[in-house]
Amino acid sequence: MNSPELSAFAAWIEGLMRDRGYDIDSPRGGGKSRVADEAGVHRTAVTRLFQRQSMPDLETARRLARVLGVPVRDMLIRSGRLTADELVETRSSPAFGPDATVAAPRPTLEEVADLLGVPADRREMFVRVVEQFLPTEGRDEGEGGGRPARASI
Repeated sequence: MNSPELSAFAAWIEGLMRDRGYDIDSPRGGGKSRVADEAGVHRTAVTRLFQRQSMPDLETARRLARVLGVPVRDMLIRSGRLTADELVETRSSPAFGPDATVAAPRPTLEEVADLLGVPADRREMFVRVVEQFLPTEGRDEGEGGGRPARASI
């Protein structure tokens, strides 16, 4: 499957890897193996991408995005799997009619933790720490209690 989209995507990933210090140019540099190990993906997935043989599956793309420090959204768009328009979540709003749309709700901190790959045993701590940096709604400055059960960003 050597398509222009695959070649462009692979070249983008190669550039990201070089920018982040992965040695992918020398035969024994180990950059491809290192990124695969850090992402927790099989090395052949990275090799097949570099050889322009196949696009990574969704889970591999998500893991590579985390390791390379790019949004999964960018990874999906650059890979050609989705367009920017498809990633804008909207839903019909009965209050405004079937053709009207409203923005999708913000993700919860639990959903963000999942997208970032925070291990399940550390998610509660992640949520508690991040909540400290978010503005609180409906709470006076002097009050110290009560966090929303499902904080969103």
